Order: sequence, then structure tokens, then C-alpha cells
Amino acid sequence: MTTTPISSIDLFASALHIHPDGNVQVAERQMTSSYSGAWQIATFHVETDADVHADQWEMHPGAEEAVCCLAGGVRLHLRPAAPGGAEAMVQLRAGNAVIVPRGRWHRLELDAPSDLMSITLRHGTRLERRTDTH
Repeated sequence: MTTTPISSIDLFASALHIHPDGNVQVAERQMTSSYSGAWQIATFHVETDADVHADQWEMHPGAEEAVCCLAGGVRLHLRPAAPGGAEAMVQLRAGNAVIVPRGRWHRLELDAPSDLMSITLRHGTRLERRTDTH
């Protein structure tokens, strides 16, 4: 039996991919579709709205997404579920998380420089430019 040496992983430089067979691999972070069938855990240090693509909506059709605020503060906006509906907003502070429903368009805006973690199945992820800028 061979063993793999245990080493530290920089989660701000890499992602973890959790595969259906139980394997966990260090991988490059992917913000759009991944066809590996793996769930991605990724952390980010963000300083500005541009770092969280505040000008774009994002949607994951294959799974819910856990968005976790590890430090700082962000606002997660949800596009109206029905035409003419109101945009919803959830404020996250350090130690808070929100689960974004599968297939729901969402975006982030920063309240302060933050450390964030996202956990989702990236397969089919779509980005769409915001047209309702204020």
C-alpha cells in the first residue's frame, strides 16, 4: 500500500474538487462550467465589486450554492423569480452563509474587503451581464 504525503493547500490559490466517488483533488478554480461532475470548494479574497463580478448575474442549474462570508461583509442579490417581482437581498457578515437555490440568478456586492467561500457544482454555470445598473 502506498501513501500520499499530506501537505498544506492554499485555498486562495486553488480549489478543492469533490468527486461523486469520494475522491478530493486540488484543482484550478473554475468560475464557469466544469464537466468533471465534481463539487467545487473555492475561497477568494476580494477587495472591490469587480472582484465579485457585481456587474454580472450568475446561475448554477445543476445544484444549489453555499456562499459563505469568512471575513468582511457582502450583499447577495437574487434576481426576481417572476417578471415584475422585486430583487431580494441577503446581507452576509463574517461567519454567515446563504444557500442560493438551484437555477436562481444571483450576484454579489461588497460592503468591505472580504474573504468568501463558495461551494457548488459548476456544471452548466452561466453568467449574464447586468442590464439594470443603477
